[in-house]
Order: sequence, then C-alpha cells, then structure tokens
Amino acid sequence: MVSEGAAGRGTATPRAEIALRAIMEDRSAPERLHRVLEQALVFAGATFAAVYTPDESGDLLCLVDAAGVPRTVYGLRDSYPRTGHSAVADAHRGRRPVWVSPAELAARAESRRTPSPRFHLAALPARPHTVGACLLAVSEDEHGFGPDQRKSLELIADTVSCPAPPGRAEGGELPPNAFTLAMDSGRAQVGDEILRLFGLTRDDFDGRVETLLGLTVPEDLPSLMSVVEADHMSVGERELEFRVLRPAGPPRWLRLRGRLLPGGEGQPALLAGTVVDAAGLRSDVTDVARVQRLAAALATAGTVRDVGQAVVTALRRPLRADRIALAELEHDRLVVTVLDPPAPEDWPEVWRTEWRTEWPDAPVRAMPTLGAALREGRAQIWPAGTPLEPALAEVGPGGLAVLPLPAAGRMAGVCLIGWDSPHDFGPDERALLTAAAGLAGQALMRARAFDAEHELVGMLQRQLLPRRLPALPGAVAVARYLPATAGLELGGDWYDVIPLPDHHVALVIGDVQGHSAAAATLMGQMRTALRAYAVEGHPPDVVVSHANRLLVDMETDLFATCAYVDVDMEEGTAWCVRAGHLPPVLRQPDGSTGAVEAEGGPPLGVVAQADFPMTPLRLRPGALLALTTDGLVESADADIDQGVDDLARRLAGSDPAHLGLVADALLTGARRSDDIALLLMRYDGMAVRPRRESWTVWRVPEAVRHARRFTNRTLRAWGIARHADAVLLIVSELVTNALFHTDGPVRLDLTLVGGRMRVAVADNSPRTPVKPTSIGWEATGGRGLLLVEAMSASWGTVPVSGGKQVWSEIVLEP
Repeated sequence: MVSEGAAGRGTATPRAEIALRAIMEDRSAPERLHRVLEQALVFAGATFAAVYTPDESGDLLCLVDAAGVPRTVYGLRDSYPRTGHSAVADAHRGRRPVWVSPAELAARAESRRTPSPRFHLAALPARPHTVGACLLAVSEDEHGFGPDQRKSLELIADTVSCPAPPGRAEGGELPPNAFTLAMDSGRAQVGDEILRLFGLTRDDFDGRVETLLGLTVPEDLPSLMSVVEADHMSVGERELEFRVLRPAGPPRWLRLRGRLLPGGEGQPALLAGTVVDAAGLRSDVTDVARVQRLAAALATAGTVRDVGQAVVTALRRPLRADRIALAELEHDRLVVTVLDPPAPEDWPEVWRTEWRTEWPDAPVRAMPTLGAALREGRAQIWPAGTPLEPALAEVGPGGLAVLPLPAAGRMAGVCLIGWDSPHDFGPDERALLTAAAGLAGQALMRARAFDAEHELVGMLQRQLLPRRLPALPGAVAVARYLPATAGLELGGDWYDVIPLPDHHVALVIGDVQGHSAAAATLMGQMRTALRAYAVEGHPPDVVVSHANRLLVDMETDLFATCAYVDVDMEEGTAWCVRAGHLPPVLRQPDGSTGAVEAEGGPPLGVVAQADFPMTPLRLRPGALLALTTDGLVESADADIDQGVDDLARRLAGSDPAHLGLVADALLTGARRSDDIALLLMRYDGMAVRPRRESWTVWRVPEAVRHARRFTNRTLRAWGIARHADAVLLIVSELVTNALFHTDGPVRLDLTLVGGRMRVAVADNSPRTPVKPTSIGWEATGGRGLLLVEAMSASWGTVPVSGGKQVWSEIVLEP
C-alpha cells in the first residue's frame, strides 16, 4: 500500500522537508510528534510508523506514539528489551539505521509473533542521539523502502523529539494547566490552573479523578468517561470539550487534550495532557443553537440514514462545505450511509471503484491517515495543501475535517467534511465539529440498535437474492431491495437477471404472498425454479407455466405473482409474460414513458392449467425498462394504477445515463410498510452483432460430409477460411457424436462474434457427453471429445428444451 506521496519518488524528499518544517513551526508538542509520524505514511510509503523511547529504568524501549494500521497486524510489541536483538534495540545501541528484509525478519525471534512476515522493517535512531528515541517503520511493498523513501525516513528520524511526559519528568513538577492520571488506580496529579478552573483549592483536592468528574455536567460525563477509562484507550491523542458546574452562573466549558502513554513492565499506563478554559475558543450563541438543534434532530432519528441526514443538515450549510460523507465502521471498511452530494463523480476514484450495488464503501487500509484518526478518536483538520493519500485529498482539496464518531467506548463511524476552495478553520468551528461528533456517535449507536432487527431481515432476504447482477451484452441493469420497516417480518419480494444462450437475457421480478419465513422460503424456491426452467431453453410462457404447476404441486396456501421478460440483445426485441403481477414500465429514448399493455395470467399457484400469454416489446437503444413490486406503487391513499402512473412520470424525468441514481431517486420517499424490489435495465444495443448460420443435419450416410461442406461455405463467406482446419475437425466430431449416440433431429449452429468462433450442435437427448478418462492403444473410438477439448479455447454443454447443446469456442488469430 504505497501512498501518492511515495509514488512520486523524485519529489518525495523535498516535499517531506517542506511538510516537516511546517510541522516543527507548530509549538503544540503533543500533536506535533504524531503529525511527524504521519509523514512516514505519506512520503515513505509506510503502512505503520512508531516512536520508541527508553523507560525510566532504561531497561526497556517503550512505544510512545504510532500511526498507520494497528501494530498487532505485524506482531510488533509495545516495548522491547534494550539489550535484546530486535530491530529497535539494534538501532538504539548501534546508533545507525537498521533495514530488515522479510527473509531476515523470518530468521529473527520477533517474527514468531506474526504468521507471515512478508514486510520490510526499518529502525532509525533519532538525532541528536541524546533524545534516545528510535523511529520504527513498516513497508508492505515487495521491494521495501526505496532510496527516496529511506531519505524521507532519515529526515523524519531527525525531526523526532520526545520530551518526557508530564509527571515523569525530573522532580514531578507539572505546568499549571497539565495533568497526569494513573489508569490503574485513578490517582491524578493536576496543575494549579486546572484546580482553579474546577473551583478547587489544593487542600480541597484529594487526588482522586472521581472528585473532578463529580463536578462535571451530567450530560457530558459519558464522553469524558470514554477518555479516562483504560479499557477504551489506545496509544494516541484524545481531545474533547466538557462543562463543569460553578456555584453561580452557567457551566464553564473546558477543553481536554491528552495522550495515553504505555507504562512498560511494572508501571501503570499514564494519561497525560492539558485542560484549558475553552470559553474564549467556543462559538457564540448561534453555534450553540446549532448544536442544540442537532441534538434535537438526532433525538428523533430512528435509523442510521436519519442520523446521517440530520448531520448533513446541521453542518454542511453552516460550514459552507462542498461535501459531507457519513460512514459506519465495520471491521476494516467504511460502509457509507450518507453522501452529500450523492453523485458518484463528486467523490474520489477509489470510492467509485468500490461502489456496491446497494451501498458504497471504501477500505480503511487504502486511507492510512484516516485509519490513524479513527484509532486516535479525535477530530482531525487538514488545511489546503496538506499531503494526503488521494482517497482523502480529493474529498477536500481546499481543506478536510475528519470527525470520528465515538460511542460506548469505541468508534461507531466517521464523518468527513470537505471543501473545494481553501478554507480557514477557526477555533469556533473546531468546537462545533467536536460537539457534533459526540452527539452523532451516540445517535449512531442508538440507530444501530433500532436497525438491528431490520438488518437481520435484510440480511436473510439478501441471501436469497442475487449477490450481484451479471454484465450484460448491450445493456446495463441495476437492482434495489428494501425490506419493510414494520416489525421483524420476512418478505417474499425477489428479482433476478438470467443470462441465456444466443445473447438473450431474462428479467424476472416477483412477490410471494404474505410476510413470514414461509414466504421467504417459497420465494427462494420460486426464484430457483424460474432460473432452472429458463436455462433449460424454454420460451417465456413455458417457463412461467412450469413454475405455476410446480407451485400448485407444492400444496402450499401461498401464491406468488411474477413478471418475466425475455430480451433479445441482438435484435432489441422482447417477450413479456405476466402472472398476476404489475406490468413493466417502459421509457423510450425520447422520454415518453408508460406501462406496457401486456395481457396477464393468474398468479402462480392458483390454477393448475392456466394460460400465460406473451406480449411482444420493441426496445430501441436508450430505452429503459423498469420492473417493480407493489410496495413501491401501492398505498392506502391511492390505488395501484395511480401509483404505476406516478412511477412512469418520475421515470420520464430521470436521466438514464446514471442508472444507479435513477433507482435511488425512485426509492426516495418510498413507504416502507411493505417490501420493495426494483429492477431497471437500460438497453444500449450491441456494438458488434454476431454473424450466425444454422444447418439441419439429416440422418443420411453423407450427413457429416454435408455438415463439413456447409461449414466450409460459411467460413469462406465470412472471410475466415484460413481457420477451416480446426473448425471442421470440431464440427466433424460433434456432429458424429450426436448422430451416433442420439435419435431425432440434430442442428448445427455457427456463430462469429468479436474474433471468437462458436460451434454448437443440438440434439434431443438430455444425456451429457462423457469425456473418457483413459483410452487404450487398441481402442477404435472415444477420442472425439479429447480432440474437441484440445482444439477449443473452451467447450461445454447446456440443456435446451428437453435436449442438450454441445458447444465449442475457438479464438481466431488476427
């Protein structure tokens, strides 16, 4: 995983110098070290960077700060013996850089902590050496750190400085606004200014953190506890604002910034930081009102999407931001809940390439800087020009704010706010963002609990639906499914897209009566049955008729509706069959839209001997076909015909170029009292139309020779006679097998498309030809399929209308 900064090897070192110089000009020491480490991710292509310093005894080298992916991925420890043989210890003692390859790492004892040490390790002593710190970096690039990347690491090591944390310095003196907290005992040391802010004197304070927490506003206590509880902390910086009660007047706003420092062997972990008066930094009453309005909106937000919309409404316009994304954190992926604006082209390329059918998401490992911000759990703000990986830099080229959303001691998600033009971040804005992040995190956790039962429904339903739609020749299809939000009920809505031979595609949508486990089970059975009948090669009315008889024979009390459309991608024609279902809606390229006037049959499972008439359709390039279930168009306020007309009106005003956005727009505002399935297909027409010829093979003594002569004439007409030898051999073997092993008619089909020649021989026997496993030298037959396999790029057999078709494809050399 190499960042964009590391990719430009010729410019990485000068850019690193500029970035480090800018960081060192900032006098904020606790944050400065971490920002220095982040430069190793950007300019040296590292996936992990950390600083180790000697502990008080001098026997251990302890982890002070880290950036990048979790160290446990590489089996790295939070401390190493100073006299040991680790890379950190070797660099510290020898005062020289240590570069360890995967092969060398495998030979070291420390490699036993990771199952597959396929990474490069670098350890560099800080300069001046009196600091005693070492920089440790990891690269997953197979070539390790290149020359420019090594120079960048040396620059970063020269910049590392690790002053002793407050409370561990000589004499234990604390600055007035500094504090330390022992995580095992809860004993705290605080400066005089902090005591004044809490309204205490030195004699009043008993050294217990509970005394300070008792003076905070109760509403702010959960977020404050998430910082001071050791179980929820990791090495990294924390920041939040909270209120303390005063004898008179409104509560006072304070800002806490701290970092958890590992204690090493025999010593407790220590939370060290500062507390300052935030009254002069906080926003005025207008910003406070914004936070209050956000809190009110989040209090009524029932779903995760509602939470995202409330955050967008509260922040985007007041901050004049160009884009906002809210994402839930699921393992190592960000599942995006809300994107504003929603158009894919407004977001980075890596987000577009990871776009799913129903939810966009982005991998955290592709954005190590974002991953570091999530692990630290505090708001991060990067002004314009800050070197970031492309997935983040393109979100906010003029400035980027990343708000981790904490809740219940962990990260519930993240909110990204980006600006296109350079944006100045004031202290008031930062306070607003911090408050909004805390509120949104808590609301997100509540919404997750609310969504849990509905997500269970959706998960079970999606297991019965296609995981992804196939790529279609000459068309694009998208689908959406929304479970009902009323109760823990499984629905019976389904959709399917079935590729068929000869560039035919079947579009299917259906709905099983009721909401229950039985309805969902029957839905899965009907989808499987329709797909099986379609693949067998039956025409649309026969496919639906077979499914109807199957459902009747199952003797269930449930019935199902279905719409089945067989589309010929070459000709742009289609046949539609309805079984008690809504008619498809067709949008023509000129924008005229309406429901297809297709005669329908009864629902499946009602009448055993039912007719299902076929209605022809004509599709011109640019036409859009929509199939849906009644959950989208039926309501208590209007009849279903009015709902279909409204769907046609909305479809007429859509832009078929962005099919996914069309589907999302059609579902916007949909009533969720019933399941909704939606299937859209835009017909574009095939860029290259196949050339086809067929020959009926008569059972006469010269049948194979006639088939070969027909093939030869066809190849000459198509101008590919130079490939005749291979094609004729395959034709001879397939036709001979069909005549010898089957009865009834035999048909030979030749197809040429895109430099591939397809030979197919169909007969009325369902038995699949078996390729012999071994043939003796004395055998007089059985080599036909072996020859076909040797001459073909691919070959196989498919069922066709009670029989089968054996096919072979040959790649034609230019």
